[in-house]
Amino acid sequence: MVKKIKSYAAIAADKPLEYYEFERRELRPHDIEFDILYCGVCHSDVHQARNEWGISVYPMVPGHEFVGRVTRIGKEVSKFKVDDLAGVGCMVDSCRKCASCLAGLEQYCERGMLQTYNAVDPIDGLKIQGGYSQTEVVDENYALHIPKLMDPAKAAPLLCSGITTYSPLRHWKVGAGHKVGVVGIGGLGHMAVQYAKSFGAEVYMITMTSGKVSDAAELGADGAIIATDLAAMKAQANSFDFLLSTIPQSHDLQLYLNLLKQGGTLIIVGALTQIEPGINGMNMAGRRLSIGTSLIGGIKETQEMLDYSAKNNIAPLIELIKIEDINTAFDRMVNKDVRYRFVIDLKASFK
Repeated sequence: MVKKIKSYAAIAADKPLEYYEFERRELRPHDIEFDILYCGVCHSDVHQARNEWGISVYPMVPGHEFVGRVTRIGKEVSKFKVDDLAGVGCMVDSCRKCASCLAGLEQYCERGMLQTYNAVDPIDGLKIQGGYSQTEVVDENYALHIPKLMDPAKAAPLLCSGITTYSPLRHWKVGAGHKVGVVGIGGLGHMAVQYAKSFGAEVYMITMTSGKVSDAAELGADGAIIATDLAAMKAQANSFDFLLSTIPQSHDLQLYLNLLKQGGTLIIVGALTQIEPGINGMNMAGRRLSIGTSLIGGIKETQEMLDYSAKNNIAPLIELIKIEDINTAFDRMVNKDVRYRFVIDLKASFK
């Protein structure tokens, strides 16, 4: 008899999430099943649930950063055993054959990575649902080991916000001797500050929210800049080596490009749609500036990030909620009323 899984799902773009039951697939030879303990709430969950990217299919169970304890394993599983802590991030499969996959960069799979929700399983045609639910079934090769000394509630957001910021900082070799600005201090930004500082960089928070300035020291930043303070921004012009923009919607890049010194780089990880207004090409060319993007990390790098975070005591600041409070959490997150990541306590939910 197939077990019905309790969850909260988006039924339509203009409706609140509501209680929903669905079925997970039966175990395949390399699958693990685990009871979900904690699931982070990402801003992209709001975008998807409300169809702000125009790609949503309903009903949809969001959640792509979650941790749980393994309860069953397939007959050919070798990487996990029952009672292990396992995690799932933004993808649950890829083609495994293209150059990107073979290089451990599954997030750039040429076929397209298989997302953790709002996707269809190419094997059985079933909808893939996310972590706002009781259990997960996933191929062991796309699951992560949670370090024993890490708080599982704080580990969950690392599977998206952690790797999304860790990966570009590593790829562009941010470290000692670099002056780094993290643009936007939320679920992503507050992790980027911690990683960049731990890599040896001089790090500044750049925010439009003056109330977040007091968090600079706690997060390890060397200082904070209010983006709406034009005098402060002008004083910092032509001084940064690297900027990481974590703002989750369209924003004025030119405001921040002015901070970069000759040869500087701005990497976008927050805004995943068209960005307006445009930028001044001559302003960029005159200083050989670069703009780039980055998308999460591969499985190997994500495991590296988890192990590094545990070793260096890097963790998100979280607020635990029950699944029944998810709609309030969505509204609060949009209004920047969270410090800095909501995490759903699935053990305390569905009562």
